[in-house]
Amino acid sequence: MEQPDLSEEVKNLTPELVRLRRDFHRHPEPAFQEERTAEVVAAYLRDFGLPVQTGIARTGVVALIEGKKPGRTLLLRADMDALPIEEANEIDYRSQVPGVMHACGHDGHTAILLGAARVLAEKKDRLTGNVKLVFQPAEEKPGGALPMIEEGILENPKVDAALALHLAMMLPIGQIGVRPGPVFASTDEFRITVLGKGGHGGMPHETVDPIVCAARVVEALQTLVSRECHPAKALVVTIGRIAGGETFNVIPDSVELGGTVRTYDTALRQSMEERIRRVVKGTTEAAGADYRLDYRYLYPPLVNDTDMSRFVRTIAGEIVGETQAVAHDLDMIGEDMAFILERVPGCYFFVGARNEEKGCIYPHHSSRFNFDEDAMSIAVEMFIRCAERFLTNNNFWRAE
Repeated sequence: MEQPDLSEEVKNLTPELVRLRRDFHRHPEPAFQEERTAEVVAAYLRDFGLPVQTGIARTGVVALIEGKKPGRTLLLRADMDALPIEEANEIDYRSQVPGVMHACGHDGHTAILLGAARVLAEKKDRLTGNVKLVFQPAEEKPGGALPMIEEGILENPKVDAALALHLAMMLPIGQIGVRPGPVFASTDEFRITVLGKGGHGGMPHETVDPIVCAARVVEALQTLVSRECHPAKALVVTIGRIAGGETFNVIPDSVELGGTVRTYDTALRQSMEERIRRVVKGTTEAAGADYRLDYRYLYPPLVNDTDMSRFVRTIAGEIVGETQAVAHDLDMIGEDMAFILERVPGCYFFVGARNEEKGCIYPHHSSRFNFDEDAMSIAVEMFIRCAERFLTNNNFWRAE
C-alpha cells in the first residue's frame, strides 16, 4: 500500500495506540460489564486534563474537549464491549478472560478514540467549538447508544454532528470506506410459538402436529421477500432457530421459531410485524393450530448524512489517496450508532484493517479475529482531521 499521510503527532503516538489496544484485548468485558475498560479510559482522559463523566448508561464514559472559542460541537464515538467467544489466537496479548474476546475490533476503536483525544486536547486552544468524546458500552447487544442518548449525551453542549468508525476486515489496510445514505440495516427479532396438540408419533391423526405446521410457516415467510417486497428493496427474513420435541416417537405440543428481519427501508421495516403475523395466523389456522408472536424492534437502519459523507470522503482521500477512498459494499448487519445518526447528521465510515501478509484475514466475530494495528494510526488521523476541519470551517462540510 501507499504510505498514508500521517501527522508527526500521530506517528509518535503509534506505540501508545498499540499498548492501549493490547491492554484492552487482554482484558475484554462483555456488554454493560465494561468496568475495568471504563476505569482505564477515564483515568487516561483525566491524565491530560479533560472533564470526564462516568457511569453513563452504567459503564459509558463521556469527556469534553472545549475549544478556546465557542462554536459547534462534534461527537466522536467508540464502542468498548467484547463478545462471548473463546479466543483461538496464539498471541502474547490474547484474552485472559475465559469465553470472552475482542473479536470485533472494539479494543482498537477505544484505543483510537483515546489517541485522537490526546492530540485534540493538546490543540484545544486552536479549536473553535467542542469535541465530545463518547465511549459506549454494549454495542453488540442489547445496545448502549440509546440509553446514553436518554441520559443526555447529545446535550450540554448540544451536538451538531457525529462521527464513528469501524476497523474493517472487508477492506485492505490503506483503504477507507465511506458511503452516503444507508450503511447498516435495521435489526429486529421475532419469536413464533406454533401451538398444536401432541401425541404418539404412530397416531398422527389424533394430533395437530406443530412440527409440520412450523415447517410450513418457515416456507411461507420466505414469500414475504420473494413475492411481497419490491425487488429493488433489500429485505432479509431469516429463521435461525427451531426448537421442538424431545424424542423420535412423540409429536410435541409446540414448536418455537426464532428469527430476524433486516432492511434499510424504514416504511418496509414498520410493516413487517403485521405481515409476519398475517402469514403465521393463516398458516396455523389452516392446520388447525394456534400461535403466539413476540416481535421486538431493536436497531433502526444506520443512514449517513450525504454532506457529512462527502466531507469525510474528502479527508479520507487526503490521507490515503483518492483511489483508496472507496464506496464499500453494503451489509445487512446492524449498529446502534444508528440511534445517534437518527438525531444528528453524521457519518459512520470504515478503516481497512485486513493484511494477508500479517495473517489478519479472519472475519469479525471469528475466534481467530485480529486486525493490522497500523490501521489505528490511519483512524486516529481521520478523527483528528475531521474534527479540526469541522470546527474550523463552518461551510466545509455542507454542499454549496
